[in-house]
Order: sequence, then C-alpha cells, then structure tokens
Amino acid sequence: MTLQSLLRTKPVERITAEGANTQLRRSLGLIPLIALSVGATLGTGIFVVLGEAAPQAGPAVVLSFVLAALAALFSALSYAELAGAVPVSGSAYSYSYATMGEFVAWLCGWCLLLEYGVSVAAVAVGWGGYLNEFLDSAIGLRIPDALASSPSAGGIVDLPAAIVVLLATVVLIGGARESAVVTTVTTVLKLLVLVFFVMVTVTAFNSDNMEPFAPAGIAGITGGASAVFFSFIGFDAASTAGEEARNPQRDLPRAIVISLGIVTAMYVLVAVTAVGAVGSEALGGQEATLSAVMREVTGAGWPSTVLAFGAVIAIASVVLTVLYGQTRVLVSMSRDGLVPAMFSRVGKRSVPTTNTLVVGGVVAALAAFVPLGQLAEATSIGTLVAFALVNIGVLVLRRTRPDLPRSFRAPLMPITPIIGLGLCVLLVAGLKSATWLAFGIWTAVGLGVYFLYGVHRSRLNDWQHGDRAEAGQS
Repeated sequence: MTLQSLLRTKPVERITAEGANTQLRRSLGLIPLIALSVGATLGTGIFVVLGEAAPQAGPAVVLSFVLAALAALFSALSYAELAGAVPVSGSAYSYSYATMGEFVAWLCGWCLLLEYGVSVAAVAVGWGGYLNEFLDSAIGLRIPDALASSPSAGGIVDLPAAIVVLLATVVLIGGARESAVVTTVTTVLKLLVLVFFVMVTVTAFNSDNMEPFAPAGIAGITGGASAVFFSFIGFDAASTAGEEARNPQRDLPRAIVISLGIVTAMYVLVAVTAVGAVGSEALGGQEATLSAVMREVTGAGWPSTVLAFGAVIAIASVVLTVLYGQTRVLVSMSRDGLVPAMFSRVGKRSVPTTNTLVVGGVVAALAAFVPLGQLAEATSIGTLVAFALVNIGVLVLRRTRPDLPRSFRAPLMPITPIIGLGLCVLLVAGLKSATWLAFGIWTAVGLGVYFLYGVHRSRLNDWQHGDRAEAGQS
C-alpha cells in the first residue's frame, strides 16, 4: 500500500457505466425524486429540533434556519452539478471517488453512513414522542415511559422508535416504485399539516414575543444554526437514487434544488409563526413541540391531535426515505469492494434485500437505546463533512475534467462551492466538544475498517492491474 494507492481516483466513465448497467430498476421521475428529497428532509428537524434550538438562539432562531439553509443551498448547488455529471447511487461517496481518490471517498462514505444511519435513528426517536401525543389526545392512552425512552433518558427501551424503523424496512423490501408511492403521499400530507399549523398560529402572532430578537447575539444564531442544520439533512437523498431515476441527468439536479426551496420556505414560516405565537422560551423542553404550541394557541385538543397525527405520518416517511438513502450508498461502496459483497446483492424485486435488512436491524437497535439530542448532533457533523467534500469535489472536477458533460452547472464558479465549504466549516465549529469526540471515535473505527479490509479488497486494484496487463499485451 502506497500513498498513490490511497489517492487513486475511479474514472467517471467507469462509475457512470456501472450505474447504466445496474440491476436496480429505473422507475423514478421528477415528482417522485422531489418527494423523496422533501420526504427525507421535512420531518423531525422542524417537528422536534425547533424546540431544542429556540431557547439557545431566541427569536433569532429564524435566522438560524436561514443560515443553515444557506449552507445547505450552496452545497445543494454543488450536489446538483455532480448528480448531473455522475448519476449513480453513491451520492457524495461516488463524487469523492471520482475527484479526490479512494481514501477520501471512504471517509466520505463513512460520514454518509453516520449521516443516514444516525439520522434515521434520531427521526425515529422523535416519532415516538408524537405517537404518544396522538394516542394521548385521541384515546387517552400513553405508552409507558419505560417502553418509550432510551436508558439514558430514564426508560428501558424506545420501542416505538425501533418499530417504525422495522416497518420502514419492510416497505423498502417491497420495491423502489412502491416505496416512492408511499413517500409521495406522505410528503403531500406533511406539507398540508405544516400549512395548517402556520394558518392557526399566525392568528396568535404577537410581536412582543420576538423581543429581544437575538439575546445571545451572533454566537446564539450560529449555535442555533449548527443545531437546526439537522433539519436540512435529507435533500441529498435524491442523489442516492441516481440508478433508479428514469432521466437522472435532467431530473436529479432539478429535484435537489426544488426540494431545498420547498423545505426552506416551510421551515421559516413555521419558525416565525411558532415563536411569534408563544415565544422562544416556551418552545423548549417539549416532547412534541408543535403539538404543544397548537394546544396553547387554540385552547382545544383537536388541533394538536390533527398535528400529532400528521407528524406521526410525516416523520415515518422520513425514516423510510433516509433509510433508503443509506442502503443505496452501501450498494456503491460494496460494488467497489470496500465493504462486503452482500450489501450490493439485488433480490427479485430489484432491491438490495440483505443490505436493507442489516441496515434496518442496526438502525432499529440504535433508535431503541440512544436519545435524540446525541443522535441529532452526531448526524450534523457527519453531514457537514460530507457536504464540505462535495463542494471541494466540484472544484476538483471542473479543473481535472472540464470536458465532462454536465446537465447542471453551479453558478458563479468558483465562488459558490467556496462559500458552501466556508459555511460548512462555520457550522461544524459550532458543534459541542462531545460531538467532536464521538465523531473522532467513529472516524477511527472507519479507518480501521478501511485499512484492515477495504484497501485490500478494493476492486480498483483489479481494474488497474487489468489495465496494465492489457497495455503490456498491446
């Protein structure tokens, strides 16, 4: 093993050829791709994390969402360009392999596994809170805390969180087209529920609740943005569907940019009306934040019941779509030989069945025993690192392959990816030291896996040896 072997890149043409010859079924058009991206993004972030960030940033949590959205936007433009140029399932992992080499690609893929896997668990934990809220307001029944909370949160096991992950696993095994139908329906439903929330809470808007606007200053806004960045994780899920999109070069960039616009507009509206209705401090410490706001604003039970029901459906759809993203990243990593071959084997329904079952089981266990706050921050750091690499990847590919066909070009090069990279660094710096420690441990484990397994089994070894042999014979 040499430094050269760690930095070897995988040719874009080879990556694209593998995507073109995939066993996965090309069944997704623009609308399902937008639904996949919105569905993976619009969930626990706004339904739950708003309550954790608002006390920290005050009413300026609205600006925290805007700052996080800007970081996501500049990265989304880079994602859109690479998704159009390298339309395969691996998302940022495949883009890094084509631009910065195998070692960086492995680190990026490892971060994506953290992003997708941990975010699914975090979303599932948030789902349990809204399920309890719905059951309580609808039929006066609550799941006992011992069976609805992780051990560190005072319970034994978070059973609802584990169950929703396992249900999503079953749906995914049914096939990509069937999963897309479920995702589209639930995405429309969650948008309607959030519009309902905005329409109700805007009637109780009180400008006094917006003062003082930024009690903790810039530090509070930046810290809040680092926390709520979790809310924007998922827009890149569309890029993991590169091998199941009917026209990936055209539709993937559109789906990424359109979905981020929809999500950002909805987040800002919800944050403004929620803070304006009850104040930022009142949002803290709530298990089902938006349902609690509805109850306080209306003084009636049925609006919060409607919202809780919508949240149960909405958050479950996020579990489904983000779990999908993780399995597709593993397909690409497995196909490259960096993780075992079982993760890329496709079953009768054109689904990586073993991959889906293993991922679903591991994530269900994670959701059952780890609390939301720790999961959300671990997800944010993994995502920000992956986004930073995508921004670098666009710059590298523009320089090394200016001739490569691109269906979408990030505007104002090289300013756009540089700003995206800078914003990712800014938000990473706002995360807690405990989060950095957890990320360091995760990275160390990943390096161990790569150097003990992946570097020796990389299929790029075989391809390069074959190319040399062919050159020698000729």
